[in-house]
Amino acid sequence: MEQPDGAALEGRVSKGLSAPVRDEIRDFAQQLGTQHDARAVLFYGSNLRSGSLEGVLDFYVLTDGPRERGLWPRVAYFEREHDDETLRAKVAVMRLSTFMHAAEGRHADTTIWARFVQPCALAWTADDMAAGQVAAAIEAACMTAARFAAALGPETGRERDYWQALFRATYRAELRVEKPGREQQILEFGAGHFDGLLPAAWKAAGIAFDRDDGVLRPHLMELERDALLRRWNSRRRMGKPLNIVRLLRAGTTFEGGARYLAWKVERHSGVVVPLTPFRERHPLLMSPVLVAGYLNARRKKAARQTDD
Repeated sequence: MEQPDGAALEGRVSKGLSAPVRDEIRDFAQQLGTQHDARAVLFYGSNLRSGSLEGVLDFYVLTDGPRERGLWPRVAYFEREHDDETLRAKVAVMRLSTFMHAAEGRHADTTIWARFVQPCALAWTADDMAAGQVAAAIEAACMTAARFAAALGPETGRERDYWQALFRATYRAELRVEKPGREQQILEFGAGHFDGLLPAAWKAAGIAFDRDDGVLRPHLMELERDALLRRWNSRRRMGKPLNIVRLLRAGTTFEGGARYLAWKVERHSGVVVPLTPFRERHPLLMSPVLVAGYLNARRKKAARQTDD
């Protein structure tokens, strides 16, 4: 039986946060960090994996101060010009103390630990202390995810079986439109990241387990498993309502949301939507204009194809 030990997880997280990031992305992260007087900026998502500058970059900007009450994070859309190319980013902003609290699983929301058990890179940091705090939060996210994976997964199975069970459950708990098998795609894209992560996180979380030719068996006492499942069920029930409230809030507080929506419409339909100051200030009211433009463009495209 393998016993608790946090060193392996610490090393894995340190290596992951040090993943190579393009200079253009680090410069963007530094701009965001300075602009928000932040402690650190995390970069994650598909562009981290691909190294591409196309589409929308995903950042989490972590600021100083006491833990927030109410809803978080604040979301904004930013653009940055680089060598005649427009870089675009969707940016979530929250306090580092809140991020840590959520990563430790002490909040009803599953978003932080479920997202940051996946690959992420530390694109900018104010100082070494901030870097250490971020690393500790990511380690906490891994341990939280691993605990729930032990409870939600099979009694015995391979590492992939536990991760699949966990991500399948988290997607069902969130208000997301994901294709079936999304959890498998996550594991395939992050194969190197997830290989060996679960045993390392179990050791750090104090969960003993057996390992025999790749087959794992976590040692959870019945009371411990039941407690984890009760915690999970409360989070599952709260997941979709929290997502709905966040969406409603984002409709009025998403800074740069009108530009983001206009760019999305132009990218997918070719329709250029002029932005007025009023539309910039009221992205929610602008939505019908964008939808109408998008549908009109689709009708025209379909008519041209019919004529051809």
